[in-house]
Amino acid sequence: MNFAFTEEQGQLRDSLRRFLTETYTLERRRAITQAGGGCDAKIWRQFAELGILGLAIPESLGGIGGDAFDAMVVMEELGRALVLEPYLSTALVGAGILARSGSASQQQLLPAVAAGEIRLAFAHGERDSRWRLDAVTTRAVREADGWILDGHKAMVPDGAGAHYLVLSARTASGISLFLLPGASERMTRTALTTHDGSSVAEIKLDGVRVPPVALIGAEGGGLPLIEAASDVGIAGLCAEAVGAMDALLALTLDYVKTRRQFGVPIGSFQALQHRLADMLLHTELARSMSYLASAKLAVSDATERRRAISAAKFLVGRAARFIGQQAVQLHGGMGVSDELATSHYFKRLTLINASFGDMDHHLARFGSLIAA
Repeated sequence: MNFAFTEEQGQLRDSLRRFLTETYTLERRRAITQAGGGCDAKIWRQFAELGILGLAIPESLGGIGGDAFDAMVVMEELGRALVLEPYLSTALVGAGILARSGSASQQQLLPAVAAGEIRLAFAHGERDSRWRLDAVTTRAVREADGWILDGHKAMVPDGAGAHYLVLSARTASGISLFLLPGASERMTRTALTTHDGSSVAEIKLDGVRVPPVALIGAEGGGLPLIEAASDVGIAGLCAEAVGAMDALLALTLDYVKTRRQFGVPIGSFQALQHRLADMLLHTELARSMSYLASAKLAVSDATERRRAISAAKFLVGRAARFIGQQAVQLHGGMGVSDELATSHYFKRLTLINASFGDMDHHLARFGSLIAA
């Protein structure tokens, strides 16, 4: 398998890294966190100008029609810069669902998504679901003039700020997906800030009415769409984690070269050199698994795709935990202080592990898929 990047992907990576290095400083990130909402409107418009918001949208629908490796390049750079903006939920997961399965009227939103005018949130997880994709208790009841939705969605990324929600609910025919405005009547969105500074929301639906055209795809046909969207999200998170691990390894290497003890840099101690070498090995293993996850998104065999995705999520999560812990220990007490970026990378990697299923969940899923 050829993992070489194209010239266009190299240019995309370089331009995005240059932009983020110049504009997305740790101080800028702190300001976004303190302002609440988890999204800087100016940064979001600049993402649109760079063209990255239209990667999952075909040219015929107003996007640029990128592939999974284009998205991987972007997610690595966003992870390297610790970007808070909800790129994954809008540009890859939400837009991807509408591009693949949305009706013509629903797809009319996609040019505005690519232009940075509309954000989407994937509202699927519930309090007791424990990452099981078929654990949906939110209900949608059909009426003559549409649907009535009741239920609760938990920890929805950008759930409070998104203009539209791609939301799962159980109908008489099974699990279905719906597209509804974020400001719908009889919907309550409670914004929360996670420990890494990103924004999520608890969403309560109490008799929310939506028209028939809100249904995405066929009634009862939502689970395959949810599974595919989840795999896209996991592949994106794996790439983001690799970017964060790259940056954290570089920070730690710089620190041990300058921190002196017993009159010499601590990086000259052989035991610490061995630990840094192990960090590099874990990073490169994670990178390889991230590439595999992105490559398998195009596979038509859902079992093969899910098996590779779960393997990647487990191994990337294990590498992220190891590198985060080693970076904190090698920095000493400063490693957990807010002043250093080290602690922010560690917190983000920890949250990535808990998103779309943690290591234990995916190890168990991988085992069941192998056994089957």
